[in-house]
Amino acid sequence: MDTLTQPDTLDREQTLRQQYYRDRLPEMRLLEKLIHKGGDAFRVEVLTEVLDGKAPEGGLALPVYSLELGSADKDAPVLLLSGGVHGIERIGTQLLLAQLGTLISRLKWDEGLNHSLTKMRLVMIPLVNPVGMARGLRSNGQGVDLMRNAPVDALAPRPWLVSGHRYSRWLPWYRGRKGDPMEAEAEALCELVSRQIEHAPFTLALDCHSGFGMRDRVWFPYANDLRMMEHAAELHAMVRLFEKAHPNHPYLFEPQFHHYRTHGDLWDYLYSEHLERAGQVFLPLTLEMGSWLWVKKNLRQLTSYKGLFNPLVPHRQKRTLRRHHLLLEFMINAVRSWQNWLPLEQERQRHHRNAERRWLEEEKQG
Repeated sequence: MDTLTQPDTLDREQTLRQQYYRDRLPEMRLLEKLIHKGGDAFRVEVLTEVLDGKAPEGGLALPVYSLELGSADKDAPVLLLSGGVHGIERIGTQLLLAQLGTLISRLKWDEGLNHSLTKMRLVMIPLVNPVGMARGLRSNGQGVDLMRNAPVDALAPRPWLVSGHRYSRWLPWYRGRKGDPMEAEAEALCELVSRQIEHAPFTLALDCHSGFGMRDRVWFPYANDLRMMEHAAELHAMVRLFEKAHPNHPYLFEPQFHHYRTHGDLWDYLYSEHLERAGQVFLPLTLEMGSWLWVKKNLRQLTSYKGLFNPLVPHRQKRTLRRHHLLLEFMINAVRSWQNWLPLEQERQRHHRNAERRWLEEEKQG
């Protein structure tokens, strides 16, 4: 009897899942369509599954996917792209899905792209926090802000609450209880990043967010302290490379501590862990899309929590998805050709001094 009813049960579960995606999580629906469309070009892994207990029929387990494209050589350089860490910031996931769709289309005819991918590995985690996104939350389903969840404490954190706290999961920016392991989504992201960079000589990461000010910013560690990252020379060299190639770009590159210092930043944690691996370079960046650009042009977005973090007008959403293609394309090329621009010896010292003048002395003067 169980054998006879099993197909009907599976069909019902699939129907419920698709209805859930259509109503609450169209980004997951599109992601799975793109995985199917990409076929053998992708190496797909479910990093973990997280339960949305408020879904119909007693709950639904939602996957956190990672997709690998390109070289499987463990010594290949790596570009890591992630989004959806904060569920309310849907535009980050949408940006990566748009880029993924473009890549799938180009793989069929673009010899240059296919050649680049033989020299590097592209890894995407487009939707880190599916329950948070389905519910329209910044946090995950347990009320924990994943970007405050790592076991890292800030020196002189500020401002209060925003820097992360342990008071209550009903307040935003909650870190989780002291001594608890990291949340499943944060743990899965950290495990994947650590695995990918273990043997890679060069790794560049970009985590896509939104919601800070009137400009598109690219942040880098540290978020927990007023000091330059140890690979400031390499970062400065790459930023100057981008600025010379694209002098009219819209981005402001800066350390996160220029604005606030937080506990539990996942990229601070991953970067600090990586420093023990000599001879390798890991540059973790955060794209912070300036959502007030959208609010300024459509003040009605102020009445919507979603509107504070995402463009609600369709043509502005499309413009945003186009706007960052140049940066993502540059990163593919920078990773593929990392040995051609990475500074060495005296050049590295010069870049480090310039990085301190540009980013550290500027903060002290401010």
